[in-house]
Amino acid sequence: MDIKLNWQGRMTFEGAGDSGFVQRLDSDESVGGDNSGGRPMEFLAIGLAGCTAMDVISILSKKKQAVTDFQIKLHADRAEDHPKVFTQAVIEYLFYGSNLDEAAVLRAIELSAEKYCPAQAMLSRVFPIRLVYKIFDGESKTLLKEGEYKTIQTETGA
Repeated sequence: MDIKLNWQGRMTFEGAGDSGFVQRLDSDESVGGDNSGGRPMEFLAIGLAGCTAMDVISILSKKKQAVTDFQIKLHADRAEDHPKVFTQAVIEYLFYGSNLDEAAVLRAIELSAEKYCPAQAMLSRVFPIRLVYKIFDGESKTLLKEGEYKTIQTETGA
């Protein structure tokens, strides 16, 4: 993967990877930015959420699950002192649909966490990631089931 980042002035940059899609990065005005783009750490968290989301929805589609809506909420705690790294995260998977099979949902989360998502594999070596889920009826939006897959943290082997 190759990334090119171009300075646009002050604290604003535009970056693109192999896909060619341009992303704007900036910082808050209080630290010299124009507040015109996302923050680098936000992009890391979005990448993590997006990686597992794509895995999970693809797996559930292959399992013929009738998912009508799907969201991920990710909360990441950060260290108070610089470099203010992520110290832990919770990924909450929210599934809406008709007759969703809890076992299929758990298997999709498991496969993403344990096999397919490189972002989870990499970041879980640095901080624990707790994986929780909720299954809702697609029409009434009633919560049907909720639980936790597990917290993943891989040993670095260092």
